Amino acid sequence: MDETMLRLIGMLDSPYVRRVAISLKMMGLPFSHEPLSVFRNYTAFDEINPVVKAPTVVTDDGTVLMDSSLILEYLERIAPPTRRLSPTGVKAHARCQRLTGLALVAAEKSVQLLYERNLRPQEKQHQPWINRVAAQLRAAYRVLDAEVVGHEGWLVGDNPCHADVAVAVAWTFTQHATPSKQTP
Repeated sequence: MDETMLRLIGMLDSPYVRRVAISLKMMGLPFSHEPLSVFRNYTAFDEINPVVKAPTVVTDDGTVLMDSSLILEYLERIAPPTRRLSPTGVKAHARCQRLTGLALVAAEKSVQLLYERNLRPQEKQHQPWINRVAAQLRAAYRVLDAEVVGHEGWLVGDNPCHADVAVAVAWTFTQHATPSKQTP
């Protein structure tokens, strides 16, 4: 890959932005980070990406990409082969995708709980829905735990993969966003 500079737009407190930032570093891809909030910097974000979705990556030719999974798919195509985070074997790739999917569910449910508790007025919060989302969050971590318990080293094979990044980011985000006393 020629030395172009990607622009990563979004706040690193988002598990999706953080996932992309860590992957960019691990893949050795040069990038700049613009910490724009979809809340506090809506207008500035809108000027870059009219749908105001974090993360957003702007390529060297000005193409605007969004959604962490789709951004990472693009990065896999431009990263040096030795720095890519997708396993090449079919079984290893499927395991990496499964663990990544579970981590993304955990991150999504954590974000939903955070938004529900911090953005919606308490009188408008719907407890049955909160309970359902919390149950989905616990299920994601229960399954992840069962799949990685006793596992040492990288989650799939001898090298880091997208699952390693996604699981670490989701777990850290959940710990900060949904303290155990808040998860029903």
